[in-house]
Amino acid sequence: MSDAVPAGTTLSDSAAAPGTGSATRSTTGAARNANKPTPPKLRPYQAQVVNDLYGKIRAGYRKVAIIAGTGSGKTVISGQICAHAEAAGSRLLFLVHLDVLVGQTYDKMKLFGLKCGFIKAGWPEDPDAPIQIASVQTMAKRDWWRDWPADLVFYDEGHTTVFSQVGQQLLNETHPNAVHIAMTATPYRLDNEQLGDYFETLVCAPPPVALQKMGFLAQMKYFGLPQEDQVELGEMQLVAGDYNEKQLKNACDRPELVQRVVEEWKRLTPDKRTIAFCVDVGHARHVAEAFQAAGVEADYVAGSTPIKKRKKLYEAIATGDLRVLTSCNVLSIGFDVPAIEVGLLLRPTMSLALHQQQIGRVMRISPQTGKEFGIILDQSGNLQRLGFPEDITTYDLPFGESSPEHRPGQGRSVPKKQCPECSSLIQTFMMECPECGHDWTADRPVFTDDLVELMGREQLSQITDETQRYQLFQVFRQRVFRRGYLPELAKQQYFDCFNVLPHESWYQGAIFGKSPTRRNLFLYKQYLGNVGQRRGKSMTWMVEEFEKEFGPGSWQNAA
Repeated sequence: MSDAVPAGTTLSDSAAAPGTGSATRSTTGAARNANKPTPPKLRPYQAQVVNDLYGKIRAGYRKVAIIAGTGSGKTVISGQICAHAEAAGSRLLFLVHLDVLVGQTYDKMKLFGLKCGFIKAGWPEDPDAPIQIASVQTMAKRDWWRDWPADLVFYDEGHTTVFSQVGQQLLNETHPNAVHIAMTATPYRLDNEQLGDYFETLVCAPPPVALQKMGFLAQMKYFGLPQEDQVELGEMQLVAGDYNEKQLKNACDRPELVQRVVEEWKRLTPDKRTIAFCVDVGHARHVAEAFQAAGVEADYVAGSTPIKKRKKLYEAIATGDLRVLTSCNVLSIGFDVPAIEVGLLLRPTMSLALHQQQIGRVMRISPQTGKEFGIILDQSGNLQRLGFPEDITTYDLPFGESSPEHRPGQGRSVPKKQCPECSSLIQTFMMECPECGHDWTADRPVFTDDLVELMGREQLSQITDETQRYQLFQVFRQRVFRRGYLPELAKQQYFDCFNVLPHESWYQGAIFGKSPTRRNLFLYKQYLGNVGQRRGKSMTWMVEEFEKEFGPGSWQNAA
């Protein structure tokens, strides 16, 4: 299943464009098989993804997205698809969006014994090769690929390459009859156009928490700042859907904050192999210099860093000769060093894709280096804003707001979620309800002090100690009160974590403790009056909720 075309699947039949001479190419492909190296063995779920893809193609789909999270083995899956395509006599065009990914892609292709041509400056062109590895930047300066008879077009990092000018030309102009396959770890984009606007269906690898349970991803620990100590972003402008980089630099690249990064690293994760995600190159350099001043082996990598120097830096941090490597938009994609133990999130972002890619760099397993788990130190608030990888339970194919309402065979409405406070339906990527202000980020982390451990829902669900569960219920109650939400929301949050309701005895004193002041009673009565009026609650409801917190008869005594 991992090294041959599955029974009943012939990519040349289901994917080839008319007149491409598939039978002839199949004969030449067979002649090369004798010299092929032993290809990587696919994990069972990887082989299932490949088979699911072929099932979709056999069912008539021509545009299929593959969603496989960071660390799930996307390059092995894509390499196997390319090997099957070559064995079936098909021609495949493989798009990458960064020049540095050309070499990395080719390294994987060689493991499968594939003959590749290139559409990339400095690499040999061979239009007769059945697999073409192409940089979208170079394709924009070449023309011959427009007539190259590709049976399949494979979009690596599909949430980017599909939306490039070249990607759109392939889909809609030059190769509309080919089979188009888009692979991504993170399908969501910041603008209105989404993968679902161009692709018909999807196949998925298991979500991160499932891969952790299988032992294919590392268990994680998260540390972050309380919201009141985070960088103030409320007035920051958005550019292309994300925070303005110049304003971020002014907010984050300050000596006292950079020094705080070093101090917290030395306190929580000293001497561990670490990568840092920064606002810009200057910020990355300043963070590296601060570590160096503290006696820690550190350096930074930028987009302009030559390939040879990058490789040396990556080798140095893999072996431990370098302890900290900082960057801006370089280590998020195409960086594969499983030995990395710590990720520093130093750049606030609205991009769920970027957020998940960054954390994914730390989630790879590395038993040979003794790595027990990955650690995230988040001084940007991204975990509270965008959540934890372990909380992902399913993947979907997102659609943009500008897409038509319906397409034959599937709905085209924007994915929605229901607000637990006011029941409004809002877009899934929104973290605050525009109707009532409910904040989903408040549901996720648990923190009590300066840069302490954060826990997502999946991690919380593993808590069995009753004392810890009681303390967590207190946190939920206190948060709901501070934010002016319905008190019932705390019970729902607890149930979502543990699938049981909190003990009735836990309500009393959960917010104000066992010795409340008259000021506490007044504030809670005022809170219940406000939220009750807004939601149309009765006086009986107010009394019941008041006495849950302060005990039977407390309403009368507080009158």
